[in-house]
Amino acid sequence: FGCQRLIFSFSLRGKLGRYPPWPGKIVNPPKDLKKPRGKKCFFVKFFGTEDHAWIKVEQLKPYHLHKEEMIKINKGKRFQQAVDAVEEFLRKAKGKDQASSHNSTEEKNRRNSSEERGKQSAGEEKRKAVLSEGKLKKATGEGKKRVSSVSSDRGSKSPLKRAQDQSPRKRGRPPKDEKDLTIPESSTVKKVMTGTVAGFKWPPSVGEPVKDSDPHFHHFLLSQTEKETGSTSIQAADSTAVNGSITPTDKKIGFLGLGLMGSGIVSNLLKMGHTVTVWNRTAEKCDLFIQEGARLGRTPAEVVSTCDITFACVSDPKAAKDLVLGPSGVLQGIRPGKCYVDMSTVDADTVTELAQVIVSRGGRFLEAPVSGNQQLSNDGMLVILAAGDRGLYEDCSSCFQAMGKTSFFLGEVGNAAKMMLIVNMVQGSFMATIAEGLTLAQVTGQSQQTLLDILNQGQLASIFLDQKCQNILQGNFKPDFYLKYIQKDLRLAIALGDSVNHPTPMAAAANEVYKRAKALDQSDNDMSAVYRAYIH
Repeated sequence: FGCQRLIFSFSLRGKLGRYPPWPGKIVNPPKDLKKPRGKKCFFVKFFGTEDHAWIKVEQLKPYHLHKEEMIKINKGKRFQQAVDAVEEFLRKAKGKDQASSHNSTEEKNRRNSSEERGKQSAGEEKRKAVLSEGKLKKATGEGKKRVSSVSSDRGSKSPLKRAQDQSPRKRGRPPKDEKDLTIPESSTVKKVMTGTVAGFKWPPSVGEPVKDSDPHFHHFLLSQTEKETGSTSIQAADSTAVNGSITPTDKKIGFLGLGLMGSGIVSNLLKMGHTVTVWNRTAEKCDLFIQEGARLGRTPAEVVSTCDITFACVSDPKAAKDLVLGPSGVLQGIRPGKCYVDMSTVDADTVTELAQVIVSRGGRFLEAPVSGNQQLSNDGMLVILAAGDRGLYEDCSSCFQAMGKTSFFLGEVGNAAKMMLIVNMVQGSFMATIAEGLTLAQVTGQSQQTLLDILNQGQLASIFLDQKCQNILQGNFKPDFYLKYIQKDLRLAIALGDSVNHPTPMAAAANEVYKRAKALDQSDNDMSAVYRAYIH
């Protein structure tokens, strides 16, 4: 049964378009995770990723029956890694089965041997009883013989009882380290495994549906639903993709702004086969991408007018407005049906204003700021927060999968801007606290490296913590996320709090430290250079 729960997940068409199959295994869901209502589904963990999801029965296919077919269809490196992970899982499971079988055989032999000894012992006892019986007949008569016979019968049971005691216990729950190798054999599961559905489809649907399309993309799709109260709730939808398997959209893509984030995004769009036209204020930055196959746009207006969907990623609210409203700007290229996606981190008022002017010309608008840094951008592992035109969000499916690992749809325009500022407020405040802790360790005679080692062993352990501490310990502040931009985001987050009369004292304190770092000429260094504000 263990091997039967290995499957391929097929999402024929999800919220973000069509996705290829992905190997997974049915596992027991966390106790506090409720099963979604509606169609029957199973909780699936996907190989080669950390993703998992509730998958509908009709969207799953048995792994072994479709393995060769799927390998031919999907040539992506990550897909192959996932298949390798399945094979490794099977090898380990087979090893355990063989060990279990070996132990079972030994136990059976021991049991048979014990039973044989029991029989021999019982026979010996019987023989003795017969001899005794003959003697007793002569000495004490028939009655006593009966007593002796009964006594010997009891004695004959004893070895058998010992043999039973030595026999293995009936199988019960597996040991903890094998817990994920078994699945409760519910009637539904049995039906799937043995009925007409066996060997057929079954994929993801968790309060988050899983999509299998890009390689490294565990694309979280947040779908907005309207409650009867009129309020908005967000439903997480986990959709696993895998970049090497992305089918690029046939729409022409434009991209404006080739900074730390934009450069990585465009590179991944090109790698995944998208047709991209680029523009940057400093034209020289476009050269590398032209060599990689991108087309050059002379102005933002030209890019928008010649492309179906144009993305932009610039530094701040002023740059975002100038790009749209300035000479030869985006607005001049907007016509009915043209699509504009602003990926800049700005305030909700700015993005709302831009949306209004784009839509007023018949265009479609989506805000999609990204959480991450230069390295994550280069790796195509950004987190995308989107809001606005839901249809446009879906049209951007393959693009988001190429540039990110996760995507959230947050509803109406402005929501993504607010969420992004909150995320960066937390990140910026945390960075300032890290710097404060390291400097306090130094001035009190404690080892900064030991502090990092301790933190890395505790609940705060994270890639972010380790990388930023390493920057500080090595004195390497090459920008991965500009200090000036995290300070800008803190300032905007504080203003967001002010707009709703919500206190943000921690962010305000951190903002002052970053302002001091800027005064020390750290603006164009990495955000971890805030450390220098504490040592000067």
